[in-house]
Amino acid sequence: MEEKAQIQEAIKAQGEVVRLLKSEKASKDQIDEEVAKLLQLKARLGGDEGKHQYVLKTAKGTRDYNPKQMAIREKVFNTIISSFKRHGAETIDTPVFELKETLTGKYGEDSKLIYDLKDQGGELLSLRYDLTVPFARYLAMNKITNIKRYHIAKVYRRDNPAMTRGRYREFYQCDFDIAGQYDAMIPDAECLKIVYEILSQLDLGDFCIKVNDRRILDGMFAVCGVPDDKFRTICSTVDKLDKVPWEEVKKEMVNEKGLSEDAADQIGEYVSMRGGMDLAERLLQDQKMSQSKQACAGLSDIKLLFSYMHLFQITDKVVFDLSLARGLDYYTGVIYEAVLTQAGVAAVSSETQNGAAGEESVSVGSVAGGGRYDGLVGMFDPKGRKVPCVGVSIGIERIFSIMEQKAEASAEKIRTTEVQIMVASAQKNLLEERLRLVTELWNAGIKAEVMYKKNPKLLSQLQHCEESGIPLVAILGEQELKDQVVKLRVVATREELDIPRADLISEIRKRTSAA
Repeated sequence: MEEKAQIQEAIKAQGEVVRLLKSEKASKDQIDEEVAKLLQLKARLGGDEGKHQYVLKTAKGTRDYNPKQMAIREKVFNTIISSFKRHGAETIDTPVFELKETLTGKYGEDSKLIYDLKDQGGELLSLRYDLTVPFARYLAMNKITNIKRYHIAKVYRRDNPAMTRGRYREFYQCDFDIAGQYDAMIPDAECLKIVYEILSQLDLGDFCIKVNDRRILDGMFAVCGVPDDKFRTICSTVDKLDKVPWEEVKKEMVNEKGLSEDAADQIGEYVSMRGGMDLAERLLQDQKMSQSKQACAGLSDIKLLFSYMHLFQITDKVVFDLSLARGLDYYTGVIYEAVLTQAGVAAVSSETQNGAAGEESVSVGSVAGGGRYDGLVGMFDPKGRKVPCVGVSIGIERIFSIMEQKAEASAEKIRTTEVQIMVASAQKNLLEERLRLVTELWNAGIKAEVMYKKNPKLLSQLQHCEESGIPLVAILGEQELKDQVVKLRVVATREELDIPRADLISEIRKRTSAA
């Protein structure tokens, strides 16, 4: 009894915490976390009959998807997969967890976000953080030296989720990679063409693809006086420039990373530069940058990349941006990131959970990113054999967040099934005839549905079609059976016509092929 009283006291105190957060208009994530604690305390009390009360919520940083959301998601996946296939990719799959040592040391400062699992049968395992490292392990393990592949699967990050921005702990990645020894920048340009295609076809609004090169960054750090051992950590700081202003980035470089103020100021001059092929040409003549062989090699490749992108007709959306760093340790050459410009999605912004309008709901960050990683496969190969690779990852969750907002703002009805026709009856005692006809349709590959009632009312069958967006109804009645016809009703126009039973399948195909 005493323990029960303590729990009740704790529930009361936790209830106050939740009320206070709500009154202060705290973030939804913070409120959800405290509500979850409250529900857990209530569950410990048990029900009236001592039954366990379950906390009904999804784990932090995850979500359920309803049929409407899944219909939108499927449409996005189909667009992405069709682009990958158009460019000749084949698909693979790898386990959701890897040996911990496979993932360790590949992600730089982001390694702290890897989900480690408990020891299972003598193996230390971790949930995969992305699809790139497992791909490199797969290539090394199977001694594959060239492949063009796509892989769509869930990955896991022990991140601080921001659900309103499409940032989760469990989410899908859609990766396209080209592995193999090829002439410079041709595969890299094709990866950028794929990003351009997908973002254009999804009609998300205006977008911009930023490109840079790790060698240019490393050369820039060297000529600005950054010590070799600080390259990667300074790179991670520069990578924050798309989220925080230069003053804060500089403060972190100097105060936390121990960089001299002079070196930070020199970096600041370069990372503010953006342009096209002309900027690469200008930097090749730059007094400081031209001292670095590494930077010059990177700048020459950026020039070559722009010439191929011009042939692929995508330069209108691409910008050479020296502030782009991408934090992952495994990149060795060209890097890129696609971002949606504010104007592209502002029209569909809606109020977010915590009441802030506009910017919060549409600031989704990058929606695609990637680059060249020529050394990763060699890290796994026993003989250190390198397989040059370049790839891109499409940020499906962030894209989906915008597509969902657009769907909510639009009056257009989203169909959650693909049923082409409903088999209905106008009179009683025709269940067997309905089942015979629906079986004929199924056997012919037609997507058809029938109500699970012996004698449903015709009106309720027609209402179901209107609510579900089913375009056609095949109505059976005693007269139709005698005449060996089916009354075909077009739901949108309510037009009805008698179709010979033998012609029904071809008529359905003709009327639904355009849909």
